[in-house]
Amino acid sequence: MTGSVLVAVAGTALAAALLLPGPAPSPRARTAGGSRPALLVLAVVGAVVVAGQPRVALLGCVAVGAGIGALRLVRRRADGRRADAHRARAVELCDALRAELAAGQTAEQALDRAAEEWPFVAPAARAAASGGDVPVALRELATEPGAASLRIVAAAWQVAHRTGHGLADALGRVADDLRAAEQTRRIVTGELASARATARLLAVLPVLALAMGSGAGGSPWSFLLGTPAGLACLVAGLALGYAGLAWVEALARDVDRVD
Repeated sequence: MTGSVLVAVAGTALAAALLLPGPAPSPRARTAGGSRPALLVLAVVGAVVVAGQPRVALLGCVAVGAGIGALRLVRRRADGRRADAHRARAVELCDALRAELAAGQTAEQALDRAAEEWPFVAPAARAAASGGDVPVALRELATEPGAASLRIVAAAWQVAHRTGHGLADALGRVADDLRAAEQTRRIVTGELASARATARLLAVLPVLALAMGSGAGGSPWSFLLGTPAGLACLVAGLALGYAGLAWVEALARDVDRVD
């Protein structure tokens, strides 16, 4: 196997791993460049191979691919924390609106006050102040990760204004339902924690094995970085490790969505 063929195989492996679904961005932030990381890896590899440096291309491919994969995993965790915050704030929004309405405030004033505490719902507050369609504004906000429960708030708002029933009572029932759903989600998340921890441990074990091999007098790094077979093993290991972590996280997200 020539160096160029080895680089092509390695670049394809990393590109395939990076083409796996990453964290779902919000519709406002979504662009058409979902496969750009993989294309970037292949472009770097191709450019350096053409320049006649297959080994440099392969090492660059490994570095770029590992960096992009790590950033995607970190971003996914950050998105998960932001989604958790949105779910918690949705319950607080219902409680705050109900309290303001019970104190004699209008629905528009209550939403404006709630927006001061949670700026995320400011577009809905502006719609209410200008006589716009508040349920539509809330449904648009509900497309953000973790904010899906705002669709229920929008439905309660719409039903209350169409039927004349008290919005405060409807929001109270919505808040109770959201609290129950959040409790269930926390139980599911706790059950999934062991699977996620196992996947991360398995991803770290090869690094520990390399450290132990070096400490025992071996030269695993020389093999991995200095021979074609070692470079192929390094690329395949990184690609499979990233694919495994992404797969476990995707399964966990699917269970979260079902519940």
